[in-house]
Amino acid sequence: MTSDEIQSKDFIRTIIADDLATGKHDQIVTRFPPEPNGYLHIGHAKSICLNFGIAKENTGARCHLRFDDTNPTKEEQEYVESIKDNVRWLGFDWGEHLYFASDYFGQLYEYAEHLITTGKAYICDLSAEETRSYRGTLTEPGKNSPYRDRPVAENLDLFRRMRAGEFPDGTRVLRAKIDMASGNMNMRDPVLYRILHASHHRTGNTWCIYPMYDYTHPISDALEGVTHSLCTLEFADHRPLYDWTLDNLPAPCHPRQIEFARLNLSYTVVSKRKLLQLVNDGHVSGWDDPRMPTLSGIRRRGYTPAALRSFCDKIGVAKKDSVVDMALLEHCVREDLNESAVRVMGVLAPLKVVITNYPEGDTQNLTAQNHPQKPELGERQVPFGREVYIEREDFMEEPAKKFFRLAPGREVRLRYAYFIKCEKVVKDEATGEILELHCTYDPETLGGSAPDGRKVKGTIHWVSVAHGVPAEVRLYDRLFTEESPDAGEADFKTFVNPESLVVLNNCLVEPSLAKAQPGSHYQFERQGYFCVDSKDSKDGRPVFNRTVTLRDTWEKEKAKG
Repeated sequence: MTSDEIQSKDFIRTIIADDLATGKHDQIVTRFPPEPNGYLHIGHAKSICLNFGIAKENTGARCHLRFDDTNPTKEEQEYVESIKDNVRWLGFDWGEHLYFASDYFGQLYEYAEHLITTGKAYICDLSAEETRSYRGTLTEPGKNSPYRDRPVAENLDLFRRMRAGEFPDGTRVLRAKIDMASGNMNMRDPVLYRILHASHHRTGNTWCIYPMYDYTHPISDALEGVTHSLCTLEFADHRPLYDWTLDNLPAPCHPRQIEFARLNLSYTVVSKRKLLQLVNDGHVSGWDDPRMPTLSGIRRRGYTPAALRSFCDKIGVAKKDSVVDMALLEHCVREDLNESAVRVMGVLAPLKVVITNYPEGDTQNLTAQNHPQKPELGERQVPFGREVYIEREDFMEEPAKKFFRLAPGREVRLRYAYFIKCEKVVKDEATGEILELHCTYDPETLGGSAPDGRKVKGTIHWVSVAHGVPAEVRLYDRLFTEESPDAGEADFKTFVNPESLVVLNNCLVEPSLAKAQPGSHYQFERQGYFCVDSKDSKDGRPVFNRTVTLRDTWEKEKAKG
């Protein structure tokens, strides 16, 4: 890679390119290391795309999928399978390189004994509350534990007895002996092992002591031959401990930890604790609710892997945290779906139109394009008859100045069909509600043009009354009304958008969608992009989730700039 090519990369890729160019590494190894204690969210997508993307870009490189499963009380196999499924869905594969931190429990234990015998670790009997009080503050140094200078032999004996299960939970821990006066709180004799009599989802009851994440992570990286350990900025203060751990062990290599800015997205939260509150408090239907920023929710809503990869590519990799506009993500989704989504017609708020001069009982199959710019996607037949439904908002009895759709005495074009003209409005005598419209059609205007050259300004979509398929449509919007719902002192849940989900039960779609497959994408003409719900949709009664509207605010703002 030339110097110009190196400079055009983000700072992490620049480092990697330089390491290859200088011969520091002849093979690049990265890893994506989730903890299997929850579902992945969009922030993880950035890390997945970065780590697996770097492996794809460099010849001979690889990316490991490793589960840092060191807390058996919070981890489940369900999360493991969900994470694997979502990484594959995003378009990446770890091949044979699937690992678990629990694979290394034996080696981690041996390394802990090594730290004890070299005087770098000790058994501490302080309670959790005492440990916190001894730790100090950001402005005051901590105090040494009274157990800090235990003899090596006593520490080793106690650690082995911990391993044998002699002591209850919380009575003893193994701590690194570093510096209680360090300005970095993470270096004030951090805990390396704790007693936890709990069954592990992979190792069962083999262990009753478990290593801490900050101890496990660097060793796992080293045992796997990782060259570049990429993590988000909150781990910058943990890097000295990462390096200390490897510097004081006979590890096979010393990976380089590099931090990058996490993905912060407007109008959402990605804190696992806050997402759990949304689920438990009933603000959403579950972790896969299409309003959730979890990958499970995003998938169900209809966001595509290509759109997420494009989004991650556009936001890049930076050293400083910032908030990314949700509009950019929505733009990437539109950009991808515009290329691939089949165009169809669906009426969300039906208003009946009776075409009085169309022959009763006749049905005509009209040809409709599946995509106006992609003839290779083919055509379909749409049935047309005397009675059709149009959108209620496409009619106005007293039209505003710039309203060009249907009104009394006005002519419009029915998509793929004919010109129609409103002749009569039928209302409920008691309420005044408009029940139906009586219109006439011009049989010479099939296909949308008139032989006499007259023009109409409005084109509206429709569905045949006799052939329309009942459907449920869920209109999803942003989950929060505030751009940064968790930035201030107010409870973030007070900003939950009450209009984030609107369910429409009386919708009609064209018959081609009667057996639409879960997960398939469509553009409802003039309405937006929709996805067939993967959970609730059934043959003959499809459920459509609105993935995103047609209006692209990000693209418009970009054009202004």
